[in-house]
Amino acid sequence: MAAEFGNGGGKGKAFLISAAVMLEAVAAVCSSPQTTEINASARAETLMKWVKVGIGLGTGLVIIGAIAEPDNAGPILAGGLITGGAMWYLYKHAKAAGLSSKKPATEHYT
Repeated sequence: MAAEFGNGGGKGKAFLISAAVMLEAVAAVCSSPQTTEINASARAETLMKWVKVGIGLGTGLVIIGAIAEPDNAGPILAGGLITGGAMWYLYKHAKAAGLSSKKPATEHYT
């Protein structure tokens, strides 16, 4: 795959577009990692459910893009995989940091 990036042909653009699609899909259904951390004590499981939905949506869109443009399938899939993995890590970290924090959440439920 590393060799593909040196050959031009729009592969860098395909990678960036795929990465942006994954970011947009997660953003469309989720709060930010910051909100997840701040309110983990109040709604961590709900927030993480929507992270999974966003990554699932992004994955579907990335796969469709790779099928539609087979010459750039490698960079398209790489962009989605790397970005989806990074977003998963960020939200998991935010959840763990929020649950271990002694600071008050910004949301409270009775």
